[in-house]
Amino acid sequence: MVVNVLRRILESLGRRVTSRLWRLGFAARFLLATLLHSGTALKRFQLTIREIYFTGVLSLIIILVSGLFVGMVLGLQGYDTLQRYGSSEALGILVALSLVRELGPVVAALLFASRAGSAITAEIGLMKATEQLSAMEMMAVNPIARVVAPRFWAGVISMPLLAALFSAMGIFGGYLVGVQLIGVDEGSFWSQMQASVDFREDIMNGVIKSFVFGVIVSWIAVFEGYDADPTAEGVSGATTRTVVTSSLAILFADFILTAFMFRG
Repeated sequence: MVVNVLRRILESLGRRVTSRLWRLGFAARFLLATLLHSGTALKRFQLTIREIYFTGVLSLIIILVSGLFVGMVLGLQGYDTLQRYGSSEALGILVALSLVRELGPVVAALLFASRAGSAITAEIGLMKATEQLSAMEMMAVNPIARVVAPRFWAGVISMPLLAALFSAMGIFGGYLVGVQLIGVDEGSFWSQMQASVDFREDIMNGVIKSFVFGVIVSWIAVFEGYDADPTAEGVSGATTRTVVTSSLAILFADFILTAFMFRG
């Protein structure tokens, strides 16, 4: 009896592990196919431009508003902490480094996955459910080149720009709270920020993070949409998986990148 129960548990566990590994391999092959068929998206760049508007421009409102309030909260919390040690003039450094190194790329990527990633998955999933992708194949049009690749590159291009705008708006929010509301010296706020934020060590590392996050979110979004079951329930599940998987992958990749970038 006990042996049979253990055998069933091991068989179930083995099936799940095998299924996950198979799906991961399929996702890697799908990414390779997307890269190999990216010529259409790059030659006919108007396709990618249209998707940049859909994924990037339409995400601006939530990115800018969220960045502003995150910066304002950082200004309040940072000032409350720094004044205990007589270092309130370093508020600009705290706000800028927190946003440029960490919060800007990570929070922007999470918002991007929630808004644009889920929309990409739902759009491709609905195209599969309504057999539009099959119709393209019958007309000798490669759906990966025509549908997937433009959306993938639009996400990769949009993500670093959105993260930069998030960080810039966050710094402005910290300035509003720290200088205009609390009364921190404006000259110290900007001068110490300028002297302490390094372009290569801080800004470029943040750009690299946001680029990697853009690849991860876009890859997961287009794959989940293309692999979704052609039903309403299948598209809904794929959209949910996009948000959950992207969020976990962003946080894991952030830890790995931070460990390599700032280990010295």
